[in-house]
Amino acid sequence: MRSPVYQMQISLNVLEHLGINLYSNVPAVLSEVVANSWDADATRVRIQLDQEQDTIIIQDDGVGMTRQQVNARFLQVGYRRRDDQPGPTSKGRNPMGRKGIGKLSLFSIANEITVETIRSQEKSAFCMKLDAIRNQIQKDGRENYHPDALPSDGIDFEQGTRITLKGLKKRQTIRTVNALKTRLARRFSIIGSAHDFEVSVNDQVITPRDRCYYDKLQYIWSYGDFSSLKSHCTNLEHCESRPADMNNSSMIVRGWLGTVKESGQLKDESGENLNRIAIFVRGKTAQEDILADFSERGVYASYLIGELDVDSLDDDQEEDAATSSRQKIVEDDPRYLALQDFLLKELKHIQSQWREHRSKEGVKSAQEIPAVKQWLDNLPNDYAQKARKWLGKVHRVNVDDINERKHLTKHAILAFEFFKWNENIERLNEITDENLDTAIRMFQELEVLEAILYGQIVQQRLAVIRTLQKKVDKNAKERAIQEYIFNHLWLLDPSWERVEASEMMEKRVSTLFTEMNTGLSAEEKKGRIDIQYRKTAGQHVIIELKRPQHPVSVYDLAKQIGKYRSGMQRILENMNTPHEPIEFVCLLGRPPTEETQADGKRIVKDILKALNARYVHYDELLDNAYAAYQDYTTKGKIVDRLGEVIQAIDDYDATEPVHA
Repeated sequence: MRSPVYQMQISLNVLEHLGINLYSNVPAVLSEVVANSWDADATRVRIQLDQEQDTIIIQDDGVGMTRQQVNARFLQVGYRRRDDQPGPTSKGRNPMGRKGIGKLSLFSIANEITVETIRSQEKSAFCMKLDAIRNQIQKDGRENYHPDALPSDGIDFEQGTRITLKGLKKRQTIRTVNALKTRLARRFSIIGSAHDFEVSVNDQVITPRDRCYYDKLQYIWSYGDFSSLKSHCTNLEHCESRPADMNNSSMIVRGWLGTVKESGQLKDESGENLNRIAIFVRGKTAQEDILADFSERGVYASYLIGELDVDSLDDDQEEDAATSSRQKIVEDDPRYLALQDFLLKELKHIQSQWREHRSKEGVKSAQEIPAVKQWLDNLPNDYAQKARKWLGKVHRVNVDDINERKHLTKHAILAFEFFKWNENIERLNEITDENLDTAIRMFQELEVLEAILYGQIVQQRLAVIRTLQKKVDKNAKERAIQEYIFNHLWLLDPSWERVEASEMMEKRVSTLFTEMNTGLSAEEKKGRIDIQYRKTAGQHVIIELKRPQHPVSVYDLAKQIGKYRSGMQRILENMNTPHEPIEFVCLLGRPPTEETQADGKRIVKDILKALNARYVHYDELLDNAYAAYQDYTTKGKIVDRLGEVIQAIDDYDATEPVHA
């Protein structure tokens, strides 16, 4: 009987843990194949995705393999390349492979793998099938598997290896070409012409730009030569070169750490989180994120991203620092601990520099509004310096939206004015009968500040009301009001500024509502939206929302309110506060039915008043709230120097040219 041409020795346990379950996504698996191509001194790697045929083809122009090498290296699980082939490759490359298990990961995304390879004109072709491996090992009770030999006349290239993955597993998502290019570009630091290593997906060549974050970088701290990548950083404002030797040891760090302008830029279109520092070893990702190891981090850390090559973590003469999954570094490895110490110092330096740069940028950004620049210029020198630092701190968290930036700037100025006034209050001790006018001016300044601050609150509330009036139709209005009403009681009564939270009271009243609602008829349940309890302005408020189209009788309302009042009274008596007032507000879609009768409005009003209750009509609610606050803007407006600054910020249009 003719001996099998190809043979692999593998246990089902190894197949499951280091093959099928090693990786969970296509880019990670293809990275292992690309790494093998690098080790084979390939200059070109072509990846072809064929959605219709459900296949992936990876072909390189590396040195290829003879049949003996296929069996001794590729099919030998755990083949230790660096023991058999120590040192760099013929092209001077440091090999990425070490434990000889990466190729098994192909089975985590495909059920069938075909390998075609040629070296020194010797061709080899074979096929491995996942089910066949399992069946043969289980049948024979041995760990031997013989891949099917294939005709080699289909090999139409002169040198290299072609791997075809078939029967792709449905749980694996084949990404778009651009997405796959991006993920592969992020997994290697050696892809590109600078390293004579071209990788393409469906004939689209991958470049460093495909990492899709260089153009987001605002500040960079580089280790080693960064010139080859700097051209991709189109929005770079600052670059600082840092020492590349790790604590003056033999360990060298290459790469960069950087921050983006907006933290939201670190979420790409696929939802992948880029707020991380990737560690590369010999040009391939060894750990996707080391930043997570640092628990104590400031605001700056949410803007941070980086790529660091630390080849010292993979020294042929030392123990392997990578975990068996090849996705992390062993946490207690002395080299990894040294890297953490180095990074901790660098992050502290970056934090300090980031604050300084962002503060300057914040002041510059704020002064783009002419009124702010004028306000700063008119301050005394000592206060102007403090104000610039103040604005700088506030604007460290930059925002793109001009309206948000204006809002932030206004409140920063108002806060500084309160700070300044608070500092000046010490001058009151020096006031005598002869200079009482100083005190009067200070109190006038405080009155202006308070008026302007309340004016800002009013403007925000008017904006909420106008938005609701414009954007909700009659059917949607009840949902929009329900969302706002319980947490914004000022819509019902401007005097109800704050809700007084009491978790215990909330639970007791919620239980009361549950008990009483069990007794409602189907028609009554159909007519209501919700009922809630709040405490504000020293009194307990129960608010019930009725559906706009549902007719309501004042007698039914009174009956329901009476039940709630009795229940609330019991709760207050148990809490030894029986005399605290209770008010009931019913939000209705239409007036009670009795109002259509003769003298109906008086009857409804008297019945509800006796229960300390009232109803508010949906169509009147927003109009009344708007009128209450609009009245303040017309009668209570304060005009002075600071008020003019705040108004100028509101009126500022960034699209209009600023004339000197």
